[in-house]
Amino acid sequence: MNLDAKIIDSVFSRDGLVPVIIQDACTLRVLMLGYTNREAFELTVKTKTAWFYSRSRRALWNKGETSGNFLHVREICADCDVDTLLYVCEPEGPTCHTGEASCFFNKIM
Repeated sequence: MNLDAKIIDSVFSRDGLVPVIIQDACTLRVLMLGYTNREAFELTVKTKTAWFYSRSRRALWNKGETSGNFLHVREICADCDVDTLLYVCEPEGPTCHTGEASCFFNKIM
């Protein structure tokens, strides 16, 4: 994974958390939305599995740590404003804690 230090510094130059969209590498389906900080991002790059910052627990967490449903990160992109990240992943099992493949299953329209 090639890392562009200027983009990374720009993403984490603001205070607070950065939203991360998780997309399935094979189906391109959006699987979930999480939040990261620099520490969680660095763990993601190091381990090639998705790490997040839990706003409710105020702690880092590795997706799949307890369920075994890891998200194997294949690519990381920043959006045009460099304020949101996209992790393209190969999911190992369902992504949602409900057992659904994606967290986005509550159809509104």
